[in-house]
Amino acid sequence: MLRAKSVMPSGFGLRIGLTCFALFLLAGFCFGQAPNSLSNWTQFHRNNMERWNPYEHVLNVNNVGHLVRRWKYKTGRGVTSSPAVVNGVVYIGSHDGKVYALNASTGAKLWSYGTGNRVESSPAVADGLVYVGADDGNVYALNAKTGAKLWSYSTGSAVRSSPAVADGVVYVGSDDHNVYALDASTGAKLWSYPTGNGVESSPAVANGVVYIGSGDFKVYAITANTGALLWSYSTGSTVSSSAAVANGLVYVGSANDNVYALDASTGAPMWNYTTGDLVLSSPAVANGLVYVGSGDRSVYALNTHAGTLLWSYPTGLPVSSSPAVANGVVYVGSDDRKVYALNASTGAKLWSYATPYKVSSSPVVVNGMVYTGCAASVCAFGLKK
Repeated sequence: MLRAKSVMPSGFGLRIGLTCFALFLLAGFCFGQAPNSLSNWTQFHRNNMERWNPYEHVLNVNNVGHLVRRWKYKTGRGVTSSPAVVNGVVYIGSHDGKVYALNASTGAKLWSYGTGNRVESSPAVADGLVYVGADDGNVYALNAKTGAKLWSYSTGSAVRSSPAVADGVVYVGSDDHNVYALDASTGAKLWSYPTGNGVESSPAVANGVVYIGSGDFKVYAITANTGALLWSYSTGSTVSSSAAVANGLVYVGSANDNVYALDASTGAPMWNYTTGDLVLSSPAVANGLVYVGSGDRSVYALNTHAGTLLWSYPTGLPVSSSPAVANGVVYVGSDDRKVYALNASTGAKLWSYATPYKVSSSPVVVNGMVYTGCAASVCAFGLKK
């Protein structure tokens, strides 16, 4: 039997090709993996302020159990800073007072820059510059390729907060009780907002608002352009956790053992979930769930809208590391000296790696690799070649 040929209307094939190409540019895939630039993890919260990488398509629940350590770079002292990974380079700070740039594939040192004290702040990378705070009281802007200092700004007290960069402005907290907005090109102060205590929380910047916690027990929403207070919410205890912002809500932990969801516009509490100990970990948000660690030795998955518990996973010791989520997997460190990969839907352990010391650094996932501080080193994990 003869089959009728399918006849395409004139121009149809061209339109399909152009549509697929457009989807490739916008979504990162039409026939294959997302472009590397989309998968970059540019700052502590990532650019979506959710600690979630939606462009990771290599590692998944089926193969993450085969992760092996690809490389390890030893620094002079412990690493609690969390990495930024941009265009094949890992940027991270160390308690030895240095900021490092390492080849993401090999771990080879590209450069290091010495500050005046230890670096617990996590770098942010934007427009060819690396921004990071140090315990010497300074915020630094370094050339991403060479490590040369462009500028530094002195706050007068330790800067453990991790900078966030948006629209040419660097936002960061300081132990001098202030939140700062600095010109990203020059370091000039645009504004500062005083809180009632030291600010170690890292800012999240979304929809023209800076969300940040403080040692004065409050979460603040500050207008990004002017530094004017939009609202504040008191949790009743120190807020060192850094907020994640998604779906019109602000998710943040507090030392009063709770995880909060606050209305991003008004600060009104929508729900809170009580864990068994203080919450220093910063939440990650992905696919309708909030993931966060607690001092009660567990990692939690909560419903974003209701705050109800989906699952919890017990580690051996407190979890101050902040989770990262990518392609159905939650990555997090623990004081029990391990890095974990958990099934994001069920909490089942898929993989773990034992380190010589507690893991306070927060992992990031970029292009099939997991990077984190581990003891006095930076570790990178990938699938066996």
